Amino acid sequence: MEAKIVRAMLKNFRMSPRKVREVADIIRGKSAGDAKNILEFTPRKSALAMKKLLDSAIANAENNFNMDPDTLYIKTILVDDGQTMKRFVPRAQGRAARILKRSSHITIELAQNK
Repeated sequence: MEAKIVRAMLKNFRMSPRKVREVADIIRGKSAGDAKNILEFTPRKSALAMKKLLDSAIANAENNFNMDPDTLYIKTILVDDGQTMKRFVPRAQGRAARILKRSSHITIELAQNK
C-alpha cells in the first residue's frame, strides 16, 4: 500500500521567497507537532503564515484522510517565486527606479510515519 501524502498550498504570500525559505529550512523534515512548536516561537512574519498553512495541512489529513495527527511529519516544503509586482519610485533629474514587490508560493506536504 502506498503512503498517502497530504498537501496544502499558500499562493501569492506577499513576502520574498528568500525570506520565507529561511523559515522553511528550519522545519523541513520535522514532525508536525515539533514544527508547529518551532513556528510558534520563531520571530518572523512568514512563521505565522507557515503555521496557519501547517494547521490547514494537518486538518486536511485528519478530516479528509482519517490520519492521526501525531504520526504526521513534513515530507516536503517548497517555496517558489510568486507574482512580482513592478512599481516605480521617482529619482533625481526626472528618472525613475524600478521596485520589485515579490511574493511566494508555499507548498507543504505531510506524510505518516510507519
